[in-house]
Amino acid sequence: MLPTATDVLVIGAGPTGLTLAISLTLKGLDVTVVDNQAEGDNTSRAAVVHARTLEQLEPLGVTGPMVERGIHARRFTIRDGDRVLVPVPFGNLPTDYPYTLMISQAETERILLDRLVALGGRVARPYTLSGLSQDGAGATAVFADGSSVRARYVVGADGMHSTVREQTGIGFSGASYPESFSLADVRLSGGVPGEEVVLYFSPAGLVVVAPLPDGTFRIVATVDEAPHEPDVAYVQRLLDERGPRRDKVVVSEVVWGSRFRVHHRVADAYRSGRVLLAGDAVHVHSPAGGQGMNTGIQDAVELGTALAETLRTGDEAPLDAYAAARRPVAQEVVAFAGRLTRLATMSRALRPVRNVVLRLLATLPPFRRALAWRLSGLVYR
Repeated sequence: MLPTATDVLVIGAGPTGLTLAISLTLKGLDVTVVDNQAEGDNTSRAAVVHARTLEQLEPLGVTGPMVERGIHARRFTIRDGDRVLVPVPFGNLPTDYPYTLMISQAETERILLDRLVALGGRVARPYTLSGLSQDGAGATAVFADGSSVRARYVVGADGMHSTVREQTGIGFSGASYPESFSLADVRLSGGVPGEEVVLYFSPAGLVVVAPLPDGTFRIVATVDEAPHEPDVAYVQRLLDERGPRRDKVVVSEVVWGSRFRVHHRVADAYRSGRVLLAGDAVHVHSPAGGQGMNTGIQDAVELGTALAETLRTGDEAPLDAYAAARRPVAQEVVAFAGRLTRLATMSRALRPVRNVVLRLLATLPPFRRALAWRLSGLVYR
């Protein structure tokens, strides 16, 4: 049963919504989390957690379990076949987490949900938002089953197709990439590093190969039209065309696969009165660089602090500050992911020039350091 009233109603129980709920619960606020799925999404679309995200999750009590269960990838490389164009080591970063943590989104959500439950919280399922209205004192959410909740503030953490964003009339400016993206977790053998995330450039499109804790590898590739469920032959062909050359990669099993289309969009506003947005509801972009879930979790941490202060004092300035600070970050992330995608899919004619320029830049320590700070998220401290 849903309560009739709450301090904060969070729509969406993905990593962003769960992080926000934990933050607010730890601050002593009454939080209600609802999701339109009967069970948590047990797929693993996002698999990268960066250093800055781990830093911000530490006070919430979830970083330890995540670090224990993930792979510590201490280097990111951009390659063209076997040739390393840009090596990006994380080992010298001034953080307790000098690596990229590879862990499935399903596992991340389990850890976050376990923490919320341990704090006395829960996720109410399945509740589909059908209406949202607000006044100067709060907002009222109505659900498809006829139930309603009155909240002092409502947060939409309900993804790219956010009903909360649509209900408030906030625009979602941007466009779509012409390509689709193929996603697969596979078992393989051959010439890919076991503790490194690799972005392979190819005229046929980019492919990312990254290790996961269960011995599988995450494959993400841009294609004209991805199959709904990629099979072994399809993933093998992708890696033959775009991956390493000398030591052939052999795919033996596709554990899970999917496809999706990617947009590059940022919401026109993060707030409309008593309604706020976070995560994919306000920013979506190419998976290049693995920034999406990280940016959403960081939204949630910042919003949790702002909401707690506003609810304590009645001053809404912290909420405006959240919106003013986080929207430029989203714009930077979208632009960075876009640049990586354009570099990766550059035409065959321009590829040699691109490779020469990148290899020259990679000889410069400031360039490598700047890229490590950008990828790790430490640039947003």
